[in-house]
Amino acid sequence: MTPSTLIFLLIALVTLGSAAVALSLKDIIRSALLLVVSWAGIAAFYLWAGAEFVAFAQVLVYVGAILMIILFGVVLTRRSPVSISTLVMAPPSRRAFVGLGSGALVAAVIIRAILRTDFPQTAPGAPVPVATMQTLGLELMGQYAGAVLIAGALLTVALLGAVLLAAQEKQPPTQPPGAVAPNRKP
Repeated sequence: MTPSTLIFLLIALVTLGSAAVALSLKDIIRSALLLVVSWAGIAAFYLWAGAEFVAFAQVLVYVGAILMIILFGVVLTRRSPVSISTLVMAPPSRRAFVGLGSGALVAAVIIRAILRTDFPQTAPGAPVPVATMQTLGLELMGQYAGAVLIAGALLTVALLGAVLLAAQEKQPPTQPPGAVAPNRKP
């Protein structure tokens, strides 16, 4: 077994193991934190494959942004301890059937897409196009930089608005001056 294969298997084990544990836990906060490990494993796979820019984007978008939105949403909208055990769950046989059916459907779609795709063949001796970080960044941010900045600003404003709405505590109704509070003797 080559070192490269060993590294790939280690990355796959960590990624799939943390995702499986995240799915099996009943505490939503811990599950969300285990997604960090899974998404970091995907970024490590991209690094192993030589796609540094995609690995950086994976960490920036998923570990940085999406996880923070999930944690803000869960923490700020729930007033009681969050646990999946209070939810009504389908029987294990039905969950297994739905999981296998969903996996078969995804596999069928992927296989069909692969079989129907004509992969371009490069002529022998033809130069292979080189994509550097600079050319990739210029292609992504050249024409669409304004739209990306506006979308980022709108998402930030929406997140701040959601935090402010979720953080507002309901105040008990105030009593007029001189009124006696309930359950107290005058």
